[in-house]
Amino acid sequence: MQLVKVAAAALNQTPLDWDGNQARIVRAIRAAKAQNVALLCLPELCIPGYGCEDEFQSRGVTLESWRILQEILPETQGIAVALGLPIMHRGVLYNAACMIADGVVLGLVAKRFLAGDGIHYEPRWFKPWPAGKHIQWKHAGQSYPLGDLLFEIGGLRVGFEICEDAWVPGRPGPELAAQGVDIILNPSASHFAFAKHEVRKQIVLDASRTFGATYVYSNLVGNEAGRIIYDGEVLIASCGKLLAEGPASASTTSISPPP
Repeated sequence: MQLVKVAAAALNQTPLDWDGNQARIVRAIRAAKAQNVALLCLPELCIPGYGCEDEFQSRGVTLESWRILQEILPETQGIAVALGLPIMHRGVLYNAACMIADGVVLGLVAKRFLAGDGIHYEPRWFKPWPAGKHIQWKHAGQSYPLGDLLFEIGGLRVGFEICEDAWVPGRPGPELAAQGVDIILNPSASHFAFAKHEVRKQIVLDASRTFGATYVYSNLVGNEAGRIIYDGEVLIASCGKLLAEGPASASTTSISPPP
């Protein structure tokens, strides 16, 4: 039986550090390829950095994020990678995860539930994506699928919950499970708090059990913008069992496609 190796990686990104952020993403991809990983999940908004704040409203941030994505594409020969970046559609900004594989953009999933309490102000910059909506997003003369998508990766069906999506009622997980999802990726920018590790772990374990899927969680690490500390947790669970855990590093595991 063929095994598909999946991985999650923590990244220490800096807002608007385009060269540094790109270099750290490329290093993570190359490290994953060296371990024969087929699918790699990287953190939320990892291309520009999560803490860009009002700079997200600058058109230059979305354009530069897309330019960096294009430069990263050649690194994805032989691997599928989920990358976080902001995108603009009809004058509205969305927090998106882009699935790329073998140098090609397969599509984008936009975050449905925005963190807007405590230290988070996502609704100031982004709009939530409407549940169940699918469109063709046109950008730079090309068209890409955008919406609540499932991707076929190595014979497995892969979907997304982006950070806050997993913490709220009405999360995407049940809909993904109803569509036969095999892997749920959760790219996150989840700040450190005492005892939050156990809460996160329980969310991942419960989701993998409830949705009958492998759940892959990746987080940022470090003091990204001088205000928020991220603890770099990465977790992989399947059917209620923790398969891999690697704080501030990377975790990998192998799973089998359905017969």
